Amino acid sequence: MTNIETLSTADRFFPHVIKAASQQPYIMNMLTMSMRSQVLSAVARKNMFLSPEALEIILSNHDPLAFTNTVLNALSNNPIFVTKEDVMGCLTGDKVIFESPKEIKPANKFYSDLNVIQDTDVTGNSTCEGTIEDFAKYFQSRYATLKRIIERRRDFGSSMPINRALEMDRVVNVVGMIYSKRVTDNKHIILEIEDDEGGVCKVLISKDSEYVNNVLVEDQVIGIKGRPKRKSANDAMGMIIADEIVNPDVPATHAWEKSDSQANVAFLSDVHVGSYTFLQKTWDKMISWLKEYSEGLNLNYIVFPGDVVDGIGIFPGQEEELDIPDIYDQYETLAEYLKEIPDHIKMVVHPGNHDACRPAEPQPALNKVFTKTFDSNVIMTGNPVYLNIEGRKVLTYHGRSIDDWVSGVQQLTYENPIAVMEQMVTMRHIAPMYGQKTALAPEKKDYLVIDQIPDIFVSGHVHGAGTKDYKGIKLINASTWQDQTDYQKMHNFNPNPGIMPIVHLGSGHVKMMSFMD
Repeated sequence: MTNIETLSTADRFFPHVIKAASQQPYIMNMLTMSMRSQVLSAVARKNMFLSPEALEIILSNHDPLAFTNTVLNALSNNPIFVTKEDVMGCLTGDKVIFESPKEIKPANKFYSDLNVIQDTDVTGNSTCEGTIEDFAKYFQSRYATLKRIIERRRDFGSSMPINRALEMDRVVNVVGMIYSKRVTDNKHIILEIEDDEGGVCKVLISKDSEYVNNVLVEDQVIGIKGRPKRKSANDAMGMIIADEIVNPDVPATHAWEKSDSQANVAFLSDVHVGSYTFLQKTWDKMISWLKEYSEGLNLNYIVFPGDVVDGIGIFPGQEEELDIPDIYDQYETLAEYLKEIPDHIKMVVHPGNHDACRPAEPQPALNKVFTKTFDSNVIMTGNPVYLNIEGRKVLTYHGRSIDDWVSGVQQLTYENPIAVMEQMVTMRHIAPMYGQKTALAPEKKDYLVIDQIPDIFVSGHVHGAGTKDYKGIKLINASTWQDQTDYQKMHNFNPNPGIMPIVHLGSGHVKMMSFMD
């Protein structure tokens, strides 16, 4: 690992880089344990056993589960024990070599009326290895992009480095990333922030300030207007007493501009094919409706925001809740279901946390070994991703980070995912809190920054359904096609299934169409 002292001051973000790097072994260990369990389960279903050396080689692959199936399918003599030599044979060219996801560039990826917006999909562009340099570039990318957005706000303007601001005798503008937050005994809020030039300081938000109830989380980037308090013997860090807290947000003047498009786009999240709680009758009812009415209504596009199958090994005891226990069969079944959708409808599918993809976000598109049976009118993308659909920008994200928002912000709940999405847009970041339940890959670009203002922002994950217009953006949580699971019953969580949100691309009208009896 690179010595942190070799990094330039502008690349450091010392507290954030050190904190993230210190969390990485724990995060990676948890991911490895989960993947180890999935690999062993896949081998056990074939009545085989892996030698310790064979297991370690498989886990070192970029997609261990898919590589496991490649190895098992290549073994013609059906051995009881899979050895190191068996696995090495699949790596040295003696047998079928697993194809890397980043090498897959679907021929059907772009359409004249529906395409993936350039540089918003991590598929084929993932370079992170978890090094100190990766973390530095990751936080630098986030900070630089959000700082630029904040400084473009008419009510803020340009900022100055923290160290220079602390020397001023007037109101200053600074932009900082929150390292920590605490509430004093007197109910004031104290933030510790840093910038990209190594400057750090405290920010005092008075209990009487209108901003004291703002949602403020670690790793969030904010603008501060305030009066500096110089460093002293008792406060070596220095402080800015905040007059205003400015989020990147969306301009108040932003609005949905109507167009002459007559097309509609629908969203079908959390299908969970393979689960015994998959709502087959409700799904069939929706498919029948599409066959009869979609062409007349110009419903020409459907987006699937993740968890299209139930997956395997996602949570303890999941095998007892599966109707289709093989991951390949789950995707093949989904492919057959999608073939029932009328041919004029173009579809986009991206992964969620239940899909056969790396759990760390951003996630690349599903590998071709899982999607080879899908029709050519299905586009596979990463998660999250921006789509251009007849001139409308659609940001689609599965929504795994909603777990972090709900656990980290007291006023946010699973029952109101739209309120969580509002915070994402306000902060212009899908998952600002690093090191929580949502594993984040430190790519050289932070793909979870909302750097472009979408016309439609859709998520899923929590099996809820809702919509709201936020400053001209259509916020949508896109339901599920899975009934209440035993896990949800245990936690007294009631899903809102069988609802298909439909957005008219011209007027922006949103219809939440239910297919439940």
